[in-house]
Amino acid sequence: MALNARLDHRNPLVFDTHELGRRPGALQRLSREIEAPGDLGIQGVIGVPQGAPVKLELRLESVMDGVLVTGTARAQAEGECVRCLEPVGLELEADFQEMFSYPDADDRGRVKAEPADDAEEDEDMLFLEDGLFDLEPVLRDAVVLALPMQPVCQDDCPGLCAQCGARLADDPDHHHDAVDIRWAALQGLAGSLEDGEKDEMSGEAPRSVPANEKQEK
Repeated sequence: MALNARLDHRNPLVFDTHELGRRPGALQRLSREIEAPGDLGIQGVIGVPQGAPVKLELRLESVMDGVLVTGTARAQAEGECVRCLEPVGLELEADFQEMFSYPDADDRGRVKAEPADDAEEDEDMLFLEDGLFDLEPVLRDAVVLALPMQPVCQDDCPGLCAQCGARLADDPDHHHDAVDIRWAALQGLAGSLEDGEKDEMSGEAPRSVPANEKQEK
């Protein structure tokens, strides 16, 4: 049973349900602005910067088994385009709904440890602790689901040049002449032959042979 441990009511993501009570059908609406915790988003891709404002709108409903929390989180997310690596910013709106169950307790208020029929399902459950619940794990899941896995600066971003890394959106006509590597050696040879022909056309006379060398011959 996934009970929360030692929740701190001073934590801005911890909420108190005592005012709501345990009467099924009771409703409470809450608005709160918090500072984003660290690593809120998809690490290394896009997310809400730590300390950035996050606006929460919550609806708490008392039901038979606990408190049903429905809400929306709004914030500014930042990252970089996966195609051209330029900064990307977007308005994030993440909706969520989660049940926080009442722990079964005996007459003295101590939690009973009863075996669950489905261990995996029980491990995924969230519980109230002394009327408090921690919204942070729910918020994290909602933000990750609301963010794009591959953010782009614009839908038709052409990305970067594979050869030189230039941003193609800045220069739509950017290109490199394709060279077949099979002809590269021949082109080098042709270049050296052209240089030789230019030397001959320049009209330079061949170096004369000294007279004493002619006599020796």
